[in-house]
Amino acid sequence: MNNDILAGNWKQFKGNMLQRWGQLTDDDLEVAAGRRDEMLGKLQARCGLAKEEAEKQLSDFENSHKAAYSSRFPK
Repeated sequence: MNNDILAGNWKQFKGNMLQRWGQLTDDDLEVAAGRRDEMLGKLQARCGLAKEEAEKQLSDFENSHKAAYSSRFPK
């Protein structure tokens, strides 16, 4: 999922992200505001993840939500 998709659907993803990563706060997500690099930094800092693990978890999250995105917003 690219940054445009993530940023464009940020409000929809925020709730799912808070459920997935309980250590994150609303403020963390507001600061990240759909920017993938910021989100990776928040995952590393709050969840104590290595860069590679944060990348893997975020990619897995994005991939799991691609189907939901594409069915609601077909090209």
